[in-house]
Amino acid sequence: MKSAMQHSVFVVALMMGMAGTATASGDSGASGMHLAAGTGYPSVVRLSHQSDASANGRLLLVFEQRPLNGGVPLYQSLDDGAHWQFMQDVTDQPHHGDHHWQLRWQPNITEMPRASGPLKAGTVLLAANATGNNAKGRLISEDLQLYASTDQGHSWHYRGSIVRGGGNPSDKDNKGVWEPNIHILDDGRMVAYYSSEQHKAEGFNQLLAHKVSRDGGRTWGAEHVDVAIPGGVERPGMAVVDRLPDGRYVMSYEDIDGPQNGHVYLKFSRDGLDWGDASKRGTPVQTEAGAWPAASPIVKWLPVGGHDGVIVVLAERAGGGGDPGGRSMYWNNDLGRGPWWEAPAPVQKQTGNIHAGWTQALLLQKNGSLLHITSSSTAKAPAEAGDNVILYATAPARFDRYEAEDAARHWAVQIGDSTASNRSKARVAAWPQGRLDFTVHVATSGPKSLRVRWQDLGFTTKPLMRVDGHAIDAGDDHGDHDGWHVTTFHTTLHSGDHTITLGGEGHALDIDYLQIDRSGAIAESGPNA
Repeated sequence: MKSAMQHSVFVVALMMGMAGTATASGDSGASGMHLAAGTGYPSVVRLSHQSDASANGRLLLVFEQRPLNGGVPLYQSLDDGAHWQFMQDVTDQPHHGDHHWQLRWQPNITEMPRASGPLKAGTVLLAANATGNNAKGRLISEDLQLYASTDQGHSWHYRGSIVRGGGNPSDKDNKGVWEPNIHILDDGRMVAYYSSEQHKAEGFNQLLAHKVSRDGGRTWGAEHVDVAIPGGVERPGMAVVDRLPDGRYVMSYEDIDGPQNGHVYLKFSRDGLDWGDASKRGTPVQTEAGAWPAASPIVKWLPVGGHDGVIVVLAERAGGGGDPGGRSMYWNNDLGRGPWWEAPAPVQKQTGNIHAGWTQALLLQKNGSLLHITSSSTAKAPAEAGDNVILYATAPARFDRYEAEDAARHWAVQIGDSTASNRSKARVAAWPQGRLDFTVHVATSGPKSLRVRWQDLGFTTKPLMRVDGHAIDAGDDHGDHDGWHVTTFHTTLHSGDHTITLGGEGHALDIDYLQIDRSGAIAESGPNA
């Protein structure tokens, strides 16, 4: 959890392409389909282990809402996210009738792929934070609760309490617990990851921990610490865990009040339980140029683009030259090794309060597109989290475009440009001083078409390319929208890592992106192609 629970025309448009209505950096507009009023923290699951096969494919969605006493809203989609219907508000059961308690924060919904204790595969789990107020209405208690549904979310049964906490987020001695994330291990044990402020006296302002249940979440074992930075300042939080194709687990988290406030890190585990030295932050998510996602992250592995797939990170904002509004996805196709690259998120949310993008949801649809769900502020009251809305949109799941502003820069600078692919470009001095180095990982060997989108600055020039130090001759060049050109280079790339260097012949030029297609693929151009 953040350190203190910090609580222009608004455009709603269906995005049919990758950020098809992307706005200029700094523009207050947002794009996406309106789903409902909601503060943040969407979590979505596609049912795929139901005994009733007709229920498989259904999507269930939860998020935080205002007013806070309404419970956790549950929606369903029967058409893979194209339309949504409200089902019910899931409310606090163990404190039923006590108006001081409410189930309201940080919901996480998932489906059990295998049995856990008495619960069968296909059981839907909902973990969320129930909070208790004193007689004056001041929050003083937290309870991370677990609920189970055996009928696709139509009814819910309380399983148990994962961990309880106390205090108010504004209290110096707050002992709060936050942000549950549930997984079922291969042997059926259930794991709950969460954030804890109960170790301040030991020198940990906040830490990440987990507990294990052997009886389907009815009871929980001892607490095990996963990330804990000593010194009493840093606040690792908001852990989200996913599974990789090599069997390992990956965890994303935010490092609030760290050296770079909110920087997103990844940690890896062979068994989902041992995450290595808890005092080590792990692997930073960062581009070669230094941009990094920050705050409220999620990590999602997607089975696209090769055997290793793609790891995607979404966050509320960014630093180091990344979009401060958090409208980019960060992706890596080498299981987290090497540099990361940006791509426009399907929903282009509006910032204004920290709950706009306070945890997001990403799902690969049956047709291969991405479904993205996030909260966004509104033009009416951008600073008011209570006025936030939940937006969703779809876009092609393409991770073959390498943004120029993310490459290693030599005599080059990043410049905002609304006509560029991700609202930014790199202005590069003339070769050989000026150049961009793209460190790319190629999943499959074979002939490739390398497309460069660029424009001159009023003087005759053209892009030059070297692959692993070898010059590559340019092929077709054609004009594109808004004064841009697209030049295609052809070469064979073996699977593995390569360094592709771009620059301008004789004069400076602007470069938007490098796109690597298989040879013979249809050329696509434009910022949103």
